[in-house]
Amino acid sequence: MLDQLKQMAIQKLQETMSANSLNSEATSGAAEEGANSLISGLMDKISTGDLSAVTSLFSNDGNATEDSGIVQNLKGKLAEILESKGMNAKEAQAEASNVAPDLVNGLKEKFLSNEASDSAFSLESLSGLVGGDAGSLLDKAKGLF
Repeated sequence: MLDQLKQMAIQKLQETMSANSLNSEATSGAAEEGANSLISGLMDKISTGDLSAVTSLFSNDGNATEDSGIVQNLKGKLAEILESKGMNAKEAQAEASNVAPDLVNGLKEKFLSNEASDSAFSLESLSGLVGGDAGSLLDKAKGLF
């Protein structure tokens, strides 16, 4: 499931950021790094036992996506990534602030969907990742980067 989540994040980031000031190669690289950052943030929360932060992010529990610590962290990482690709700081910050919540909300739609094609995106699958020890969980995540 993590690989599917990463691929979906890359796709959504590439679509959302396609109109920015970077060339397509830099945008693709930023999308890949941004997706890695998201997965890393999720894995950090899961491996430290804070599954509730992740399940809250991908459910309709009434908490705003923008208020999530995971989203706030992703905004900061995306801004750094975009700057490293050549975007000025102000534009990178604005782009990251627009893109991060949209990305997470798009992924949330997959977790909330009843479509058969979205069945891999389930909170139960995320919960299943916690079943193993932190070492094996991190080993699973390493394969994604």
